Parts: sequence; C-alpha cells; structure tokens
Amino acid sequence: MSAAAPVLPSMMDPAAAEEMVRDAAAWCALHGLVVGDRADPRSGTVPGVGLVHAPFSLLPAHLPESIWRQACELAPIFNNLVDRVSLDGNFLQESLSKTKQVDDFTSRLLEIHRKMIEINKEENIRLGLFRSDYMLDSETSSLLQIELNTISASFPGLGCLVSELHRTLINQYGYLLSLEHKRVPANAASSQFAEALARAWAEFNVDSAVVMMIVQPEERNMKTLSQVEAVGQVLPDGTLLVDGKKVAVVYYRAGYTPNDYPSEAEWSARLLIEQSSAVKCPSISYHLVGTKKIQQELAKPNVLERFVENKEEIAKLRKCFAGLWSLDDEEIVKTAIEKPELFVLKPQREGGGNNIYGLELRETLIRLQKEGGDALAAYILMQRIFPKASSAYLVRGGICHEGLVISELGIYGAYLRNKDKVVINDQCGYLMRTKVSSSDEGGVAAGFAVLDSLYLTDKLVR
Repeated sequence: MSAAAPVLPSMMDPAAAEEMVRDAAAWCALHGLVVGDRADPRSGTVPGVGLVHAPFSLLPAHLPESIWRQACELAPIFNNLVDRVSLDGNFLQESLSKTKQVDDFTSRLLEIHRKMIEINKEENIRLGLFRSDYMLDSETSSLLQIELNTISASFPGLGCLVSELHRTLINQYGYLLSLEHKRVPANAASSQFAEALARAWAEFNVDSAVVMMIVQPEERNMKTLSQVEAVGQVLPDGTLLVDGKKVAVVYYRAGYTPNDYPSEAEWSARLLIEQSSAVKCPSISYHLVGTKKIQQELAKPNVLERFVENKEEIAKLRKCFAGLWSLDDEEIVKTAIEKPELFVLKPQREGGGNNIYGLELRETLIRLQKEGGDALAAYILMQRIFPKASSAYLVRGGICHEGLVISELGIYGAYLRNKDKVVINDQCGYLMRTKVSSSDEGGVAAGFAVLDSLYLTDKLVR
C-alpha cells in the first residue's frame, strides 16, 4: 500500500513547524540525541556539562524502497570482500606502494602491516564494523558508492535515535504530515554493533578479559593510544595486558587520522596491539582495505574476480561503483582539469573536510603535475555524483532553517569470523546525513551536515 503524498516542509504552517522544532529539541534532550558543545570549554571535561542537541533534519529523507533494498543487500557482500582483500598482503602492499612514497600516514600503516607479514602474524578472529556510503545519482537513478569505511564507522548510536525521533514526530503530527511512521525503517545499528563486540569477546573465550576502546584525548573512561603505550604489554603467548587486565577486543574509535598519532608513543601502541592476540576492530589489514586507493584498485577491470567468486555478487558490486581513477591516467587528469565540476579529488584521509572540488581541484592537479614525481599518488579521482536536491528543514542549535538539500546514505555492516567459521555477516542499520545542496563536504562531526533518517516510498520525493 502506498503512502499518501507527504506534506513538504515549505507547505507546512510556520506555527506548526515551530512547535515541531520545540518538541523535537525536547525529545533530543530526554533521549540522549546530544553532542558536546564546542563553544563550551567544559564540554568533554565535566560529565553532563556542555551538551547540545545533535544537528538533525526535522523530517526524514525519502528514498525508493528498491534502492533501500539494494543497499542492504550489498552490505554482506562488501563485508566478505573486505575480509578476502585483507588476507592478500601482497595486494595491499603493492597497491599502496606509490602512495606511501608521498603520504607518511599511509607509509606508517603499511610499515606495521609489513612487520605483521614478516612474522607471519595470523588473525584467527577477525571483527569488522563497517559503513558503506552511497548517493543516488539523479541522472541515472543509480545508487553509487562514495566510500567504504573500515575504521571508526561513526554515529551508529545517534543515527538510531534520529530514526526514533522521526517516528515520534510522525506519530504526533501525522494529521499534518500525511506520513506513516512504519515507512521509517527500523534502525538497530547501535545494539548490533554492541552485539558484534560481545560475540567477538565470547569467541576470544577468556571470561576475565575486557573490551578496550581506543579514543581521542577529549573523551573519558577509555584509553588513548598514548595511554596504552604507557601501561600496555604483550606477553610471550600473545596476550595483551593493559593496566594488568587481559584484553579480548580492541575497538578503535580513533586512529583513522594523522592527528591521532602526535608522537611515536601512539605508533608504538598501534604496533603493540597489532602484535597481540587480541581481536582488533579493525586489524591493520582491514584498516588498509578502507583506503581510497584500494577502493580505486578494486574498481579496475578483473580485480574483483581475484577476491569474489560469485558472478552475481560481482555484478552487484560493479553496479554501485562510481567512476574511480588513478592519477597515473593522463587522459582522465586532462579531462578533470578541463571539467573539474565533474570530479572529486580525494586524498587518503578520513574524517570529513578533506576532498577537493571545482577550481581548487583544477589548481591542485596543475600544481601536482608541475611537481612531478610521485606527488599524484597521494590522491585518486572520483566521478562526482549529483543527487537530486529537495526541500527540507534543518535544525542546529535550536534554530530551524529551510533549504534545498541532498542526502547521503550509509549502510552499516558487521562481520565476525573465527578461522573458517563465519559468526556474523550482516547488514546492521543505517546512517542518513543531509546537507545543503551548495555544500561539497558531508561530515556531521566536521560541521557540514545534519543527521537524518529514511522514509521509504515508491518514488524520490521529500
């Protein structure tokens, strides 16, 4: 049964919209849909102080149900692909060999990876919590992948809460909106992430062992990499001890950016953990599979066949690949300089705010060509995806703004394997991020976007 035509934000009565915003902000405070306020110096140091509601869209973004199902079906395929690629150490080392010459961060990660190869280190229990990000291209109506995140896949908790917020608002204001709350998909990302960590702990099979989270310095009650280096050790049998406690699982909420390694202590801690028998989420191999360069290599002809045997799965993967190119391709670089609006220049960085667009893209490519050598190897080129813009209300700091927006869908995946036994290989929830259509970047934490959820429909409207 199809839903009735929804009331668009621009059609809503201003007083009703204002009331919805107040109710939504109150709901956020009551249910923990909050983040630290960067303007408050006490935020992150005094528990419960300096919190504001997370930025959110007042109503969910509409997405065709067929596209939603396609994205969900891809999750276990990508999960398995990451695992298979991670086992091919030579492929990772060779694919990133030029990148490491010009990118010190990638070089340091590869050095740890190389040391694990040299000692024939095996990860019998492998845990991955991933997020594959997509946009719906307006010209082709195709779901195209932006990137695959294999470390610190953010917002599973807040993403679930936004889904609940939207269900609540639709229930409360259904008489105005002509929407059905059942069309907002269930989102259990946070509980499924927790379950995956718990089951990895169970597979480790040491009752007294703990799960350790690696975080950035401003977070509390967990360990930073420098703290692990100071109080951690690996016993002869491979057991990781931190503060005298055996560690079963290490979950990296940090470690994806050079800023997380300000000294040699952090790199020593990363190596220490990698040498241990603890389950890493992610291992150094899983981490490297998520680099932009590996994404581009996998899109080359005949490369997927190296890792995936099922032809139907290969076809599904290729269908969602956007155009991806190495800057060794002189023709595509020339085209990008001539038509920079059709491309995105991506460095080997995570965390938002790193991609290069438009005139800056052209200038960067020209500069890199003049520099010569391996400078181009620090980047890849990607086809720019153009989603259809629609009208929405975005709420940040209690203030609601109406504007034209585009959305990005992230599908979470969980993968747990113990030797030959696949314990978990599931799609586990989603993250919807929405930004004004004039913005290039899309990170919520970086300040470019707001959190959103989905409303499944037969056609793409908001």
